[in-house]
Amino acid sequence: MTLSSTTTTMISTLFFFLFLPTFNSYEFSINYDSFVPKSDVDLLEFPLNLEYLEAEFFLHASLGHGLDRFAPNLTMGGPPPVGATKAKLDPLTRDIIIQFALQEVGHLRAIKNTVTGFPRPLLNLSAAAFAKVMDNAFERPLEPPFNPYANGLNFLIASYVVPYVGLTGYVGANPKLQSATSRRLVAGLLAVESGQDAIIRGLLYERAMEKVEPYGINVAEFTDRISELRNALGHSGWKDEGLIVPVFRGAEGKIRGNVLAGNKNSLGYGRTPKEILRIIYGGGDERNPGGFFPKGADGRIARSYLNNKQSLNN
Repeated sequence: MTLSSTTTTMISTLFFFLFLPTFNSYEFSINYDSFVPKSDVDLLEFPLNLEYLEAEFFLHASLGHGLDRFAPNLTMGGPPPVGATKAKLDPLTRDIIIQFALQEVGHLRAIKNTVTGFPRPLLNLSAAAFAKVMDNAFERPLEPPFNPYANGLNFLIASYVVPYVGLTGYVGANPKLQSATSRRLVAGLLAVESGQDAIIRGLLYERAMEKVEPYGINVAEFTDRISELRNALGHSGWKDEGLIVPVFRGAEGKIRGNVLAGNKNSLGYGRTPKEILRIIYGGGDERNPGGFFPKGADGRIARSYLNNKQSLNN
């Protein structure tokens, strides 16, 4: 009788442990993918620079205020942006830009829920900063200086400058990420950033031949010039395309319309952090801050180039 009881107990215990993962999977399972290696942390923190830029640009233009009022905890005490203001937007454009703004707030939160992040860097979102981009794109001063906040069309053209750079960064970072947690986050961010860029391009494509006043230059040429400038600043070949392209650059080499940018197989272009810094600083040098980031971008990757410059100067 004792042997039978012992045997029964042993069988019951063995049965319990054999089936423990099935019965208690939620309580006892370990998510090994949640670990984010240091190399991933650096690659996930770097995009915060662009997400801060987009959030502030879209929030101020559509609502007249930024993160300091909408989500101050996400700024981590970083300085407020310079020159951002409410834009004179038509109802449809304002509705879309408000949606974009709220999406960017979510992106900031999603990244900071995964990695520590850093405070909002100093951003220059003044009309003069965008005017300089346009002057460089056309290789001459536009008169009067381009003002992104003047009307809906100007703002869409200025918006063409921003999200696409960020999405190329996500495309470039994805193959370098090691953990599934990181790849899931970047895939989700890329999906929405690509959607934003597609909407901006679609709205502009509808007006591609419309002249931007008072310059007498059509929308398509603005996008072409901006893309050519970004290619030149990046120093890494052709990774940017306007709304109208030579036939050989269109989808399957058969069409000039180019509502979405892509390589010969219509896959998205990728950029490295170094290329992105060259573009957002506006001078083609990852070591020299300027443009939208007067004091430079933040995060270990961006700071490494600034530190390298300081070392070279010493």
